[in-house]
Amino acid sequence: MNQASRLRDIVAILENSRHPVRRQYFLDELDVSLAIFKRDLDVLRDQKQAPIVWKPADFDHPPGYVLEDKGWSSGKLGLPRAWFSATEIYALLMIDELARHIGPGLLTEHLQPLVTRVTMMLGAADDTPEDIRSRVRILASASRRKAAPHFETVAKAAVRKRRIQIRYFTRSRNERSERVVSPQRLIHYRENWYLVAWCHKVDGPRMFALDSIEEAVMLKDEARSVARKEIDALIGRDFGIYAGKKRQWAKLVFTRDQARWVTSEIWHPEQKSETRVDGSYVLEVPYSDARELVLEILRFGADVEVVEPAALRKEVAARLRAAAARYSAAG
Repeated sequence: MNQASRLRDIVAILENSRHPVRRQYFLDELDVSLAIFKRDLDVLRDQKQAPIVWKPADFDHPPGYVLEDKGWSSGKLGLPRAWFSATEIYALLMIDELARHIGPGLLTEHLQPLVTRVTMMLGAADDTPEDIRSRVRILASASRRKAAPHFETVAKAAVRKRRIQIRYFTRSRNERSERVVSPQRLIHYRENWYLVAWCHKVDGPRMFALDSIEEAVMLKDEARSVARKEIDALIGRDFGIYAGKKRQWAKLVFTRDQARWVTSEIWHPEQKSETRVDGSYVLEVPYSDARELVLEILRFGADVEVVEPAALRKEVAARLRAAAARYSAAG
């Protein structure tokens, strides 16, 4: 048994025991020497931050090792012993990769238990977690935004339910504003982070891109509590992250050549689709805010046509004419 598997088994034994676990039990169960067992404990304590402590004997129980309560929401450090499939290992790798982008300060305080569990689960295979990572790489998209400098402050405020004073740059209006917000939900969407919060300046819920927050200070005031339904209404139930008041359906027709790729894409859970006799592909998706949908349509250039609604067709056509005019002027 390799060390990664032993570490998982030690934690699983401690989690599943209601009483202190004797040292000899570990030696027999793992079939290792006392020296190896002590080295494993050092790794768990020093590298994994596992709160394993030795508990002296009392009137009810003999001496043994226990997992000290750290107030973690799960109440556990690891998971029961089990082997993981390739799909599960990949999912764990994605969680681990995402956690690595958040920042060490926040990980230490809030997410270290999660990272510890992921690392130990990755070690359930015969190879070490590092060996597994070397065979799978998760690449960020070319259009990924820069890291949000105030992520840790915003995340802490969201976890602790505290208000934040921010300076926000609204790109669409090229304006900066000072405001106090009550964090409600953090969203990771298309490799970018967004904060859904109650804005005390406009007295209503708003969504903020974290990379547009130029300054952030956590206040002592408790955040305002907002009903979940009101927050859900702000997050796009239709195409894209932004929500609008009126739901509409976009009808798009892709060329036969482009259909080979688009037929395998899911733009929205409620989408409707049809492949025509000539090989072209009809896709209908709901939207309530056209900003993100327009950009997605423009990505396909001449390989897609907006059939309806008329307003969306007009906007896309205007964008394409403007682009063509720019290139014509350049010669």
